[in-house]
Amino acid sequence: MNLSVELAGVRMGNPLMNASGILGLTSNSLLRLAQAGVGAVVTKSIGREPRPGFKAPNIVELEVGLINSMGLPNPGVDEYVKELDRALEALKVPLIASVYGCSPEDYRYVSTMMCARGASAVELNVSCPHVKEVGAEVGQNVELLSEVIKAVKAAVNVPVFVKLSPNVSRITTFAKAAEEAGADGLVAINTVKAMAIDVEAGRPILGGKFGGLSGPAIKPIALRCVYEIFETVKIPIIGCGGVTTWEDAVEFMMAGASALQIGTAIVHKDLRVFREILAGLSRYLNRKGLRSPSDIIGVAHR
Repeated sequence: MNLSVELAGVRMGNPLMNASGILGLTSNSLLRLAQAGVGAVVTKSIGREPRPGFKAPNIVELEVGLINSMGLPNPGVDEYVKELDRALEALKVPLIASVYGCSPEDYRYVSTMMCARGASAVELNVSCPHVKEVGAEVGQNVELLSEVIKAVKAAVNVPVFVKLSPNVSRITTFAKAAEEAGADGLVAINTVKAMAIDVEAGRPILGGKFGGLSGPAIKPIALRCVYEIFETVKIPIIGCGGVTTWEDAVEFMMAGASALQIGTAIVHKDLRVFREILAGLSRYLNRKGLRSPSDIIGVAHR
């Protein structure tokens, strides 16, 4: 079964990739992802300046997922491009650079640096739910979101994907605004803003107080968002949020996703999750007499 897909001009051997933040900080972790069978690798979100991230604890594990509050730790783009150089020497799959910032100029600068080193596409993180003045504060402002996308599109010659926040009243408004500003694809969704409280200490558990909920708990939300966005825009959608099994993958593609990102499932099932999902997807398509993943994209809308 040929599982290859094309995403706004980016050719992938299969529709799976890691979600940003999962094993995407070092060149070795990017190579491990590629060896695990992904169709593309996504870097951790990188900013213009180094950030230490929030103090621990940074993760709360739940029965239905994780709440993380990492605080976008990264070495800054000037240092990170050295990791890109090392990774791209050996990578055989496309590399998507995840970028965050406080302003259109920040996004433009970091995207330009990453693309100059060989990134195949840029993913704009405009939806981190737990760091002030970056991420969601960009993605929850239509005008600023459009400015960021236009600034990056004018500066790079690779596809630009936009990772949308579910923490808005109407995600389709932001999806449409992103498309109109020139985005080549959308990632739906980032984590859902959440928190946990230590009942003995009587205070929030996470060092950053608030975090982002991921994993199976948000899958129905993510699936709904993909379904609604598919009916709103014509650019491809990358589904993200609780994808754990091949059945999840099929659901997201039927809702309208052309590709999928996996995060929390890597934590719970290790890197073998990619080959498990690909094997299940291949068996499903064969059993249905279908030739390609594209045969099921959006079928739930018929």
